[in-house]
Amino acid sequence: MPSTTSYRHVLLLVAATACWGCGTVLSKQVLDRDVAPLILLAVELAASSLLLATGTFLIRVRFTWSASLARLALLGVLNPGVAYALGLFGLVTISASLSVLLWATEPALIMVLAVLLLRERIAAATVIAVAVALIGVLLVLYRPGAPGDAMGIALTVGAVTACAIYTVLTRWLLLDDSSLSVALVQQVAALVFAVVLAASTKIIGTSDDLGLPDDGSTWVLAAVSGMVYYGLAFWLFIGGLRGVPASVAGSLFPLIPVFGLAAGYLAGDRLLDRQWFGATLAVVATAAATAYHLTRQPAGSPRV
Repeated sequence: MPSTTSYRHVLLLVAATACWGCGTVLSKQVLDRDVAPLILLAVELAASSLLLATGTFLIRVRFTWSASLARLALLGVLNPGVAYALGLFGLVTISASLSVLLWATEPALIMVLAVLLLRERIAAATVIAVAVALIGVLLVLYRPGAPGDAMGIALTVGAVTACAIYTVLTRWLLLDDSSLSVALVQQVAALVFAVVLAASTKIIGTSDDLGLPDDGSTWVLAAVSGMVYYGLAFWLFIGGLRGVPASVAGSLFPLIPVFGLAAGYLAGDRLLDRQWFGATLAVVATAAATAYHLTRQPAGSPRV
């Protein structure tokens, strides 16, 4: 009999995928306004950290520094620090659809790492369901001749790999710390990394222009994208990851491009029949993988 806790954690993970899907569209809109990627990352992480710090204060989360929390904080440098710096640089030279398509490979990477590092046992049914979901994602996002160069693709693949490693290691290290506390320290660590990186590029002369937003609406859009893409998404994701294996959490990631597609549709994009079919296939397959976990597997996962 599936536990209520498992259902709650799955809902948190689904909400996180919605935030990432919509956040991708928002971030691309800010980049299209000629905001430098590293500046956008710093602004987004500052807004995210402020949101999480405010939540910690309002909810009165008990914050206790510990060795485990310090290790989790360091993972924030990996993701969203390094991972999203690479991802934003890649997004400058490739289309949003190609970026999301590359990110769709993350579930497979997470599954491989979960088997190797966490010794998770992944059922064949789950693997098949995720494969079908990824086929749906391909139908949604594939566009012949989608703009993007080799460097942008390589940067994005590096970002995807860093995020997959982050997911597995965070699942391994999560103990009793509050999900909000973990999200906050990781975002602050990533913010410090982003500020140092942006300052370094300016000092060594890599960039002559800071690339700051040049109007109030762009500042607001950048802040909102950060709160959605980083603050809410990571808070929800860490909360959900606490109650399911890393491989199961990764199996929900095909929903990210589906939510991104929905956000684009609301912004005025029109969909082909192939895209509607692909989105439906991805949702149904992901739901099947989740249902299998809830009915056959206990919450939690073995750890090395």
